[in-house]
Amino acid sequence: MFDASPGPLVAAALPAAALALAWAVDARLGEPRNAWHPVAWFGRLAAPLGHAARALPPRWALRAGALAWALLLALVIALAIGLQALLVKAPWWLALPLLALALKPALAWRMLRDEVAAVEAALARSLDEGRAQLARLCSRDVRQLDEAGVRETAIETLAENFNDSLVAPLFWFVVAGLPGAWAWRAVNTLDAMWGYRGAWEWAGKCVARADDLLAWLPARLAAWLLWPARTDWRALGREAARTPSPNGGWPMAAMALRLGVRLDKPGVYTLNAGAQAPRSRALAQALTLGEDAARRAIGLALLATLLVTAARVALPGDGA
Repeated sequence: MFDASPGPLVAAALPAAALALAWAVDARLGEPRNAWHPVAWFGRLAAPLGHAARALPPRWALRAGALAWALLLALVIALAIGLQALLVKAPWWLALPLLALALKPALAWRMLRDEVAAVEAALARSLDEGRAQLARLCSRDVRQLDEAGVRETAIETLAENFNDSLVAPLFWFVVAGLPGAWAWRAVNTLDAMWGYRGAWEWAGKCVARADDLLAWLPARLAAWLLWPARTDWRALGREAARTPSPNGGWPMAAMALRLGVRLDKPGVYTLNAGAQAPRSRALAQALTLGEDAARRAIGLALLATLLVTAARVALPGDGA
């Protein structure tokens, strides 16, 4: 991840310190406006390529979509590798804030937490306002949802995106440094843009599979972080298998079982079917569980980053 050119101790501590600073920036400030957000820039770059691939016949859309996402991913990884290579040779007092700022766009826990919390606040005013707030968080049609359905969908969104917005980028940062975190964010963003059935199905098929692959282990870690004490993996696996996603069902099932509530997407799946629909306190409880799990995630990521980077610095040939 990082070499020892600034000195072995600094090289070992820099990634973890940058991660801690990025987390603090996210917790304090949340997301910048789209005009200043690198993920929004990436989305604007990717959109024309996706629309061009989508317009082709299925066989060519599949090929064009695969080529487009591969080129975009290669560009993101190359930029991250180049930036990381420059930062590890810079003085630590400059490398630390710049690496943290580069990592921050891969993390979006504060925004997710605040948007989900706003659903309950909107529901307190009216069902229509609750639906309108929920529509900001998910792609499904919310117009027919009752109050319990709005809460169920908000809890599902919180659980599933706990992985996408926090656990997965942390995991890939530990594994591959800044290129890993940026690669995850690029693939997940493209999946959100292109990975839908219908008109987008063929253009987005490859990136959807890549997202499934990269999220496989982080999603299961996210489930454990949400339900760390006496985790019933058999029950988790059984409930997660009810969803069409190979990954999204894991953190959602963990949240449903931990809260003791039913989570339902009509016509698609029902998790923890024997439980009651979530009542007014359930969303606040889900947010508390999510916040606790987020702290565990960042703590484990900091420890793992320190250990992995220290091991790499200590390898023969990586000394000062």
